[in-house]
Amino acid sequence: MTQDSPTAERLADASPAIDRVDEDELLPQLVAHLREHRSRLREEWANRIHRAHLLEAMTPQETTDETTSVYDNYVEVLETGSVEALQDYARDLSERIIPRGVETHEVVSIVLLLRDVLARSLFEKYQRDFDFLNRVLDAYEPAANRIANTVAVSFVEERERIIRQQQDSIRELSTPVLPVREQLLILPIIGILDTERARQLTEQLLTGIRTHRARVVVIDVTGAPEVDEAVANHLVRTVDASRLMGASVIITGLSPKIAQTLVTIGVDLSKMHTIGDLQGGLEEAERLLGYNSKQDGTAG
Repeated sequence: MTQDSPTAERLADASPAIDRVDEDELLPQLVAHLREHRSRLREEWANRIHRAHLLEAMTPQETTDETTSVYDNYVEVLETGSVEALQDYARDLSERIIPRGVETHEVVSIVLLLRDVLARSLFEKYQRDFDFLNRVLDAYEPAANRIANTVAVSFVEERERIIRQQQDSIRELSTPVLPVREQLLILPIIGILDTERARQLTEQLLTGIRTHRARVVVIDVTGAPEVDEAVANHLVRTVDASRLMGASVIITGLSPKIAQTLVTIGVDLSKMHTIGDLQGGLEEAERLLGYNSKQDGTAG
């Protein structure tokens, strides 16, 4: 908004007309003031961010771009009061800056710094009339606090979503279903196998069996140090579910501790086809699929 606008003209000569300003006109006047002095106030805010050692994971140009965007959206929300628009913006902001290493406390801090910078500007403008200044702050502070709370909550929610997404990606990477050859899959399990990961393992395996029309699956647990009773039972159910899908399961790499757990919980070992190591499991899988017989026939 330019200084030639009617609102800016009222701001330029606010003191004489101060008693005639209605409550509904307070926020529009504040917005006009904040837009008129945008460059100076944004620069002052950026300097305070720098002195507080915030957003140091971002480059100076990134910081400039984001603070400019935050300032403009902040003022727009003051004008419109649209919390939904602010939530959308806060989520977009979070998606951009969380991967750069920005922490939650930094986002909350910079928004509070902006609130204070703008409040100081309002104080300087209206300090000659404390009654009107109080009315101005009464209009500004609730809106500013609502903005700070909305941004903080949205940022935390987005961070939690990203963390869950990363955890899911890590689980998928740590339990890959690999097609070794036609109708043969291998599922190497590495790391701690908890109940949630065991459930995901079953889903991935059954999907892989259907996708690749697998007849034999080798589950290698060499990289799993131990499993508890609940996970061991889940492993047995995974074998049963795979059989229902038409695939035989060979388990390789059982450690003494895992073997002892299976015995202790009373697993029907007749359902478990186990081989000592992965190489032996693959050889057994190829025998079940008839690859060895085909090779022998070719050789003859």
